[in-house]
Amino acid sequence: MKILFEEIEDFKENYTRFLVISSKKINHGFPNKTSVVFATKHIPGALFKSLSVFFLRDINLLKIESRPLRGKPWQYIFYLDFEGILEDKNCQNAIKHLEEITGFIKILGSYPAAR
Repeated sequence: MKILFEEIEDFKENYTRFLVISSKKINHGFPNKTSVVFATKHIPGALFKSLSVFFLRDINLLKIESRPLRGKPWQYIFYLDFEGILEDKNCQNAIKHLEEITGFIKILGSYPAAR
């Protein structure tokens, strides 16, 4: 890919990873994973409740990463990878449940997991 701009960070210690995103639907091979980003409400147990929507449906979590919300001290967004694809009803129900209990959610997509 062609680099459009260099050194665009606002902090010297800022390291950015880039993903190539396509509108083409891919053929899912197994195992599959889905990535979402969400922000919890700032209340006790909010992260526990958010993660429990996957536990209740026996969905395996693969990765969780937190990042501070800029301008909102002590509040975080969470990047989460889990096994499954969005076409699966069980995963759809988990996402729907997560939408009900979080302050923000964005589905980044489903794709084949690395082998």
